[in-house]
Formats: sequence, structure tokens, C-alpha cells
Amino acid sequence: MSNPVTPSAATTFIPTGEATAILPVPGDLPPVKVVGTPIIRGGFDALCIKQAINARLSPGVTEVVLNPDAHAGYGAPIGCVMVAPNHIYPGPVGVDIKCSMSLLQLDLPKEAVSDKKTRRAIINAILERTPTGAGRGQRQAKKGRHVDAALGMRVVTEGASEGVLNELGVPTQWAQRCEDSHHVGHDETTDALRTRLEQLTHEPRQYQTFADKMRQLGSYGGGNHFGECEIVHVEPSQRERADVFGLRDQHVAFLSHCGSRGWGALLADGQFKSMQQKFATWGIPLPGGDRHMVHAPLGTPEANAYLDDMALGANFATVNHMLINALVLDAFQEVIPGVKGEMVYFISHNIARREIVDNKPAWVHRKGATRAFPAGHHALKGGPFEKTGHPILLPGNPKDGSSVMAAEEGAKFSCYSVNHGAGRAMSRTAASKTLDQREIDESLLKADIMTNCRQYPIDEAPKAYKDFDEVIKSVTKAGLASEVARLKATFVIKDGDKADD
Repeated sequence: MSNPVTPSAATTFIPTGEATAILPVPGDLPPVKVVGTPIIRGGFDALCIKQAINARLSPGVTEVVLNPDAHAGYGAPIGCVMVAPNHIYPGPVGVDIKCSMSLLQLDLPKEAVSDKKTRRAIINAILERTPTGAGRGQRQAKKGRHVDAALGMRVVTEGASEGVLNELGVPTQWAQRCEDSHHVGHDETTDALRTRLEQLTHEPRQYQTFADKMRQLGSYGGGNHFGECEIVHVEPSQRERADVFGLRDQHVAFLSHCGSRGWGALLADGQFKSMQQKFATWGIPLPGGDRHMVHAPLGTPEANAYLDDMALGANFATVNHMLINALVLDAFQEVIPGVKGEMVYFISHNIARREIVDNKPAWVHRKGATRAFPAGHHALKGGPFEKTGHPILLPGNPKDGSSVMAAEEGAKFSCYSVNHGAGRAMSRTAASKTLDQREIDESLLKADIMTNCRQYPIDEAPKAYKDFDEVIKSVTKAGLASEVARLKATFVIKDGDKADD
């Protein structure tokens, strides 16, 4: 059992390559692996480093990777990978279970959205279907698709099944472009999820809470969640991969970032409280003294309950993205009739998945980290990305763009994972106190980036995040992945409410 680690105990990185290093830990355990150029490594805050060390010292953990976007989070850093063969940890998954990215490729050339009036009309049409804000849902969307409790029960137990997608009016082929289109319970059955859901909703008040959360399907939420209209710029050397991904150079695409909304947060909060109570009752020391690093050995009732709840939240997040993209396509078609769109990919960055690590099964916890399987990886065999690696969707910021990448063989170093975006350089409080609102709004206006906000959320300003080009440089120089395309924003759907994650 680990003791609290002070930041000064391990702030010295030992370089192992141009953009890789190790972070020693107390005792004889293997070190934390670090991905990042010297500039990136110099930006890791003390709490982030402390959390990484504590995660590595936690019971049952065999490996920890710190990605270039890493910053302090709950328990483990946001932007880390943690491997545990026989334990499950809620903290290194996060509050927003299966927070994810999705990319919809449209058949529109970039000139179709050059006109500001057209873009404004599309923004308004999207907002009529996909409301933003932490407490908002389809009740506020006059052109949305309302989900009742009965359908919600199918959503959270079946995920993006053919029946669920048909009922919601979502193209069923989009499920084939999901990292995971559905999740099952601890015993790898859907029945386990149905049983768990009955336990969670057996009282009238619990059932009503569930019904209320289901009305949030098809909405973004607040904080760092967004929808963004992009122009695709394919790297000339990556055209073959881009074609397999379905990317169209100099065409319009739509990037979405959101997760399991209030439903996932409710489940995560319940699990934290339940496990923390167990630790207190049994007198178990908290790893590093951190109450967000509670955990349970696999096979215990506590682990089973968490795995079931994580799957229920993850299924909501999957369908939420599928529905949002269907609604966004509807909005484009209202303004520009005849537009067609296809899913490029949907990929999560707050999830624990059972994978093979060093030829053995283990739970890979990715908290603000993205799966990165390269060409030839056994998990991609027989699928559309077997020869290319699957798409990796990395949000940056509206001004510097976002990235579509593909993993290379070097991703084995990071447990076949990369960062989930740029990562925060400033806390929300610091950004609000130090950044200039007028400068933020004028810079977006100068870059011809429109938004639905009267004022762009100051704590979400590009300067609140790390240098995205330096982050991408870290990934490429470390040999983890290559950039297939850069996405440049033309408008952003955003909200200024408190972040979900």
C-alpha cells in the first residue's frame, strides 16, 4: 500500500528518447513512462506528477503512462494510462464515463460554408436539435428526438444496437465505425446490466431520476464539450489512410466531444461514495491518501457493481454521440438540402477496457487517454482498419485545429494509447482571472471562426490549453502515431457552464 508522495520526490525525468522519458518511483517498481518533448515535460504541474507516482504505487497496478496532455485530475492525472490486471479503479476512468470524440464527414466542399449567413443558419438549426448546458436536454430542443424511460432502458443496456438506432432514426451502419458500439456487464452479458439497472431504479424516485437523465440524450452538456464544424486538410503523404478512414480533403466535417452527461456522472458519483464507504468501514488505507483512488479486486461484488455501472454509462455515451451526429446531419440538411454524411469514427477517452498487455489480460484504464491500435493489431483483424490502424480523434482548439491520427508500432510503448487532446495549461480559475475576454473574442473573429456564444467561455479559450502543435510533435517524435489530417474550425457550438469532467 502506497504512502503519500510529495512532488519533490520524483520531479526528475530521465530522457529515453527525443520525446520520451521515465519518471522514477520509490522502491523497486518500474518507473512511470512519459511521452512529451522537454517543453511538454517542463509544463507538468506538481500535483499531476504526484498523482502519477501515487497511481503507479497503487495496489495491483503494473504500468502507468503519462501523456503529453496530462494535468491534475481526480485521483489519477487526466491524460494518463493505468494498467491493472486484477483490480478496477473508478478514479482513473473519471467522472464522465466514456467521454468521447466522434467525427462526421459530409460531402460538402469547403466553399459551401464560407458564407457567414449559411454558417449562422446551420448553428441555429443545430441548437434547435442539440441543446448545450450542463442541465439541459431534449426538453429544450424543439426539433430534437425525445427519449422516454422505456427507450432509455434499452439504450443503457443495449448500446448502439440496430433496434435502438432504428428507433432513434440513426443510420445503423454508423455502429460499425465505433470503437465499441455496445458494452456488456461484469459477466459479459446484457442480462447483468438489466439486473443492475433494476437495482438502480427500483424506487419511484430513482426511476424518475433515471427518466430525467435519459432526456439528456442528444445533447452536449457544458464545459469542455463542444460541436465544431471543420474543414479537412489531409496530409499529402497520408492520402491512402485518409481514404480508408473516409476523410475528404478540403471538405466539411463535424467533430463532437461529449460523454455520458448526468447519467454517467450519477453512476460515477455513486460508485465513489460506495467504495469510499467500504474503505472506511474496513479500515483500508487509501493509496497515497487519495480518496479518489478507491478500487476493488476483480470478482468482488464491488468490482462487479462498478463494471456494470461503467457499462451502463458507456452505452449512454455511445448512443448520445450517434444521436447527436444524426441531429447535426438533420440540421445541415435543413439549410443545405441533399447533404450526405457518414461516420468516420467514434472513440472514447474515459474508459477501462479489458485488453491484452504483454500477452496477458488486464484492465487498461484510460483517463483522458485514447486507444491507439496500429495496423496489424490483433484487435483490428477483419475490420476496416486492419491495414491502417483505426482513426484517432484529438481535439486541439479552434484556432490551432484538431487532428486525426493513426497509430504506429511505437504505440506499444504507451500501452497502445495516446493523449486525448491538448490538455489544460491553466486551471479554469486561473484562466478566468488572467485571460482577456475581448482579446479572445477578437482573435476568433479575426480567424473567421463563428460561435453560438455571445462571449466565448474564457476558461475554454485556446490559451488555457497547451500548445497543440507541441503536443502533436510529442506523439509523432515518440513514434506513437502519425497525423493523417488537420481539422480547421469554421464555427463552434459551445456552452459556458461548469465542465462535466
